Amino acid sequence: MSWTCPKCERELPWKDYRHYCARVSVDSLFEGRSSELVLAFDKLLAEVADWQKVLVSTTPNCIVFYRRWAFLIIRPMKKWLELKYYAKDTDGKKQERKVKVFSVDEFPPNLFNDIRQSYLL
Repeated sequence: MSWTCPKCERELPWKDYRHYCARVSVDSLFEGRSSELVLAFDKLLAEVADWQKVLVSTTPNCIVFYRRWAFLIIRPMKKWLELKYYAKDTDGKKQERKVKVFSVDEFPPNLFNDIRQSYLL
């Protein structure tokens, strides 16, 4: 069950979830960025936002995708999107992974599958 902060109106996983309490629009994070980065973000958003119980929230520096906790963080840089998600290592421990995406045409193979696995952790 999600909760909306009355101050910043961010939708969060539960009541009193710790967060940066400020109103930030996704558009403001892409000011001065190329249209290629916006298209790459739109493709990621279209794929991930429809997954069950996904919440999308913005901070002053990034867009965070939550299920029970953050499973994907997208940080728009000047020339690329920095994606951070999680995977299990060979010992079964949660491991952080980072990927740089420069355009829609440059998504690494299996990226959406890897993000889906992060969502399911």
